[in-house]
Amino acid sequence: QVQLVESGGGLVQPGGSLRLSCATSSYIFDGSNLAWYRQPPGKQREFVAGIASGGGTNYADSVKGRFTISGDNAKSTVYLQMTGLKPEDTAVYYCNAKRDGYRPYNYWGQGTQVTVSS
Repeated sequence: QVQLVESGGGLVQPGGSLRLSCATSSYIFDGSNLAWYRQPPGKQREFVAGIASGGGTNYADSVKGRFTISGDNAKSTVYLQMTGLKPEDTAVYYCNAKRDGYRPYNYWGQGTQVTVSS
């Protein structure tokens, strides 16, 4: 059963912090490039942060220095630690697991709402 389940979203004040979680299976966790995307209101989905199976990470310029993506191998869970949140960070955040090449796939979680407002 392939699934990615996000949690941890909610309402937070500007400058606050929030940690998102994406729980998945060990098969997906070990074999995929994992990433967080977000979709602000009225806009298209955009890349936020990614982590490769080897541990390398990359970030969108808009979140670099504020967000940290990490993984917990024991729990097959990827996290997005968000600090210094801004109103423009408001979006539905989605977990993504992607494999290119041999037997490729591209899986998405259901999304979790993050609202940054005073």
